[in-house]
Amino acid sequence: MNTCGFIDAAVQESLDAIGEALDENGKVVVTGCLGVKHDLIKSTHPKVLAITGPHDTPAVMSAVHEHLPKPHDPYTDLIGVKLTPPHYAYLKISEGCNHRCTFCIIPSMRGDLVSRPIAEVMQEAENLVKAGVKELLVISQDTSAYGVDVKYRTGFVRGRPTKTRMTELCRALGELGVWVRLHYVYPYPHVDEVIPLMAEGRILPYLDVPFQHASPRILKLMKRPASAEKVLERIRAWRAICPDITIRSTFIVGFPGETEAEFAELLSFLEEAQLDRVGCFAYSPVEGAAANALPEAVPEPLKEERRARFMTLQERISADKLKAKIGRTLKVLVDEPGVGRSSADAPEIDGVVKFRGGNAAEFRNVLIERADAHDLFGRVQ
Repeated sequence: MNTCGFIDAAVQESLDAIGEALDENGKVVVTGCLGVKHDLIKSTHPKVLAITGPHDTPAVMSAVHEHLPKPHDPYTDLIGVKLTPPHYAYLKISEGCNHRCTFCIIPSMRGDLVSRPIAEVMQEAENLVKAGVKELLVISQDTSAYGVDVKYRTGFVRGRPTKTRMTELCRALGELGVWVRLHYVYPYPHVDEVIPLMAEGRILPYLDVPFQHASPRILKLMKRPASAEKVLERIRAWRAICPDITIRSTFIVGFPGETEAEFAELLSFLEEAQLDRVGCFAYSPVEGAAANALPEAVPEPLKEERRARFMTLQERISADKLKAKIGRTLKVLVDEPGVGRSSADAPEIDGVVKFRGGNAAEFRNVLIERADAHDLFGRVQ
């Protein structure tokens, strides 16, 4: 199972998931960022078969084959590993990150940004589509920085010169005839260039942008962009171009030194921005993070109280937004009979659309009849 290890809440979630997997199956190989915390995993779950670090497919497969030997097959031995259902896949376009956010230790684990050649990314995407994938989820530590390390070097896609750059990559992926969803998009100015592609239906009208906070002082302490007003202007401009755009973000409350007034700034931003999908973490110190040295730590009960207030507000915003979809017919990708996702729903992190019928991996049109704060309910047309 894959894990996350740069926020303590995620560490605990990963540890809990490992325990659930052991109870269910009894045979678990742990991989991902949490793999660097070998002693913590072993002390919590001594029965795991093996632990590997991030982006280490050979070690994972070695562990799998050691504990579950497979017969040699000259054909299947050439096929790569895919850990998602057959109808969607994550397409990783780069590794590492050039930012030094004070709450994050990813650069110390994975290094600076290294972009994959655009021809290699597109070849993988085309192979996935040929294998039946209906949705590509573009991921990295900083998707909008794709190609900056190679100065947007020109590669070749289907014989055409194509820059190693997010906009050009989105255009190329938009020609494959499947859903393309963007994750972890740092709000650089050139992000504006992909919004028309969403409006034209070439890629999904979905943008995952981790804003993290709205107070200029807290954003500066985090070493994040520090202008909530400009962010609100960008959001309004994106919606003007593509009214159906879904904007997802994540935030941290209780960061060291966060005052009640600064938290109020964040709530005001949330009310103004009316984001569609939001996640929120109460700040927790991570071993090796620069933020550990900041003064005025927020007490744990206050962190949790602020997180609860934040999510209560967002729950109301989400409920209102989903209620507005009642009466609309949405195109839904079925994940399993009776459960699917619209263009507004990324797998595992967003809500779902529930209905009767349908088969996994097919698209169905669903008339929305009811909504709660997280999910939609309807019937297949």
